[in-house]
Amino acid sequence: MYSEAFKESLKAVEAAREANIAYEPARMTAKEKEDLLAAYHPDYKQDEFSILQIGPNKGEKVPKELAEMLQAHSRIAAGDVDLTTPDYDVDVLIIGGGGAGTSAAIEAHEAGANVMIVTKLRMGDANTMMAEGGIQAADKPNDSPAIHYLDAFGGGHFAAKPELLAKLVGDAPEAILWLNELGVEFDKAPDGTMITTHGGGTSRKRMHAAKDYSGAEIMRTLRDEVLNRGINVVDFTSAVELILDDKGNAAGAVLMNMETGDLLVAKAKTVIIATGGAGRMHYQGFPTSNHYGATADGLVLGYRAGAKLLYADTLQYHPTGAAYPEQIFGALVTEKVRSLGAKLVNRDGKVFMHPLETRDVSAASIIRECSDRGEGVDTGSGFGVWLDTPMIEKIGGEGTIEKRIPAMMRMFGKYGIDIRKEPILVYPTLHYQNGGLDIDVDGQTTNVKNLYVAGEAVGGIHGRNRLMGNSLLDIIVFGRNAGQHAAAKAKETEVGALTLAHIAAFDAEREAAGIETDAVSPKLLPDYRYNEAEQSKK
Repeated sequence: MYSEAFKESLKAVEAAREANIAYEPARMTAKEKEDLLAAYHPDYKQDEFSILQIGPNKGEKVPKELAEMLQAHSRIAAGDVDLTTPDYDVDVLIIGGGGAGTSAAIEAHEAGANVMIVTKLRMGDANTMMAEGGIQAADKPNDSPAIHYLDAFGGGHFAAKPELLAKLVGDAPEAILWLNELGVEFDKAPDGTMITTHGGGTSRKRMHAAKDYSGAEIMRTLRDEVLNRGINVVDFTSAVELILDDKGNAAGAVLMNMETGDLLVAKAKTVIIATGGAGRMHYQGFPTSNHYGATADGLVLGYRAGAKLLYADTLQYHPTGAAYPEQIFGALVTEKVRSLGAKLVNRDGKVFMHPLETRDVSAASIIRECSDRGEGVDTGSGFGVWLDTPMIEKIGGEGTIEKRIPAMMRMFGKYGIDIRKEPILVYPTLHYQNGGLDIDVDGQTTNVKNLYVAGEAVGGIHGRNRLMGNSLLDIIVFGRNAGQHAAAKAKETEVGALTLAHIAAFDAEREAAGIETDAVSPKLLPDYRYNEAEQSKK
C-alpha cells in the first residue's frame, strides 16, 4: 500500500506534467558539474578506497572491495596441477562468453585459429544480455566519427586513451554493418533506414537499438554464430589463474569446473580476457544492474600475472536503477526512457536537471536530491526520484512505450505499475567498470605479451565516464580487434615451458609488504547467504 506522502508526491508529479513537458532545464556549466561530482559522486568518496601495496599499480587507489581481491591469495598453488600434460591445447583461449568474448571468437575462428571459449556460467550469461538502450555509431549524414570522438572524450573527462577512443569511434559504422549482416534485428524505418536516437552526452542521434533489449538481441546473434561455426565452448568452468611460459608470456590458464571443483589445464598461444564487469562486488553497498557473475575476475587474473590496471578507481553508477518495488531494486531502467522524453522530477514534481546530462552528472544529481536537498521520495526501503514515463506517450503518441521500450513496460507491469500511466521511482545503481586492464591499440596488455583484453575488463577506452551505447560498441570493436590480433599473433608464437611461478612471487611480495589476509581470489560468484555475525554488526 502506498503511504499518504507517496500518494501526495504522485499527485504533484501528475499536476506538473504538462508544464514539465514544455520545460527545458539548462545544462550545467563545467564548473557546476565538477563541484557536483566532487560532492556527491561515489568515485569521490576517498574513505571508500584503499591504496594498493603490491603489484604493478602499487601506490594507486582502488575500491576497498577490489583491493582485497587484487592482493588476495590465489585459489591454487603451483603444485596443484600438472602443466606438462594440458587438458586442452589451442591457439586462442578466450576467457568469458559474453559479447566481447564471442566477437573475439568469431574473428579468431575466421582467421583460421583453433579457438576455445571458457565461461564460468553459460555462453551469454553476461552484462551484454543486460544492456538495453542501444549501440552508438556515427553513420548518418549529419554525423561523423570525429563528432562521436569529441562527445565521448568530453563525456569521459578527457581521460580516455586517444588511440583507443579513436579506434572505437572509427570502427563503429563497420561494426553496425557487421552485426546487421550477422542478423541483428535493429529498429528500422519502412524504407530500411536504421532508426537512431539521442543518448546522454551525445550531440547527434546515433543510438541504434533493437527495442529496449538491444544487448539481448546482439548476444542472441553472436551466440548463434559461435554455435554455427562449431567453436568449442566450455560452460560452467572458470579460469582461476593465468599460466605464463618461461619467457613471461601468457600461455594459457588453470580452469576450475564450477560444479565439481576439478582443475584443468588449458595451454594456448594467446589468451584473451573478456570477463566483463564488477557490479556483483557491490562497491559501497550499492545495488547493481549486473549479471550474477560480474565479480572483476579478469582484473584479478591479469594483475597477479603482472598486467597493469588503468583507472581502476572509477566506476559508473547508472543514474536510473529501479528504486521501487523492492523486488527489482537496482534493475536497469534504460537511458532510452529519457531519450524518448521522460524527465527526472523530485517528490514535489519539479524537474531538477536536464534529462540527458552524462551518466555521472545525472547520478550525482539524483543522490544530491535524495540526500542534502531532502527532495527524494521515501519508498519504505530507501529513497528515489520520479522518472515521469507518461510524458513519453504525450510527446510521441499512444503506443510509443509498447513499441519502443516493451521490456521496460513488462518489467514494471509484473508489479502492477503501468508506466504508460504512472511514473517510476529510480536511484543510481552500480553499472559499469570504467577502469580495467591497460591495453595497446591491438588489444594486447601493455606489459604481458600474448595477453589480450576486450570488453568491460579494459581500462582507458572511455576515460573516467562512459556514454550510453559505447559499451555495446566497445565489446564489438575491441572484441573483434582482440580476436583478429590474437589469432595473427598465435601463428607466429612458439610457447615455452609452462609455469605458475608468478603465484609464489606474488605471495612473497604480499608477505614482504606485511599484508595479512585470508581472502582468496578471483571471487567467481557473489555470496548472498545470510551471515548472522555480519548482521549483528549493523
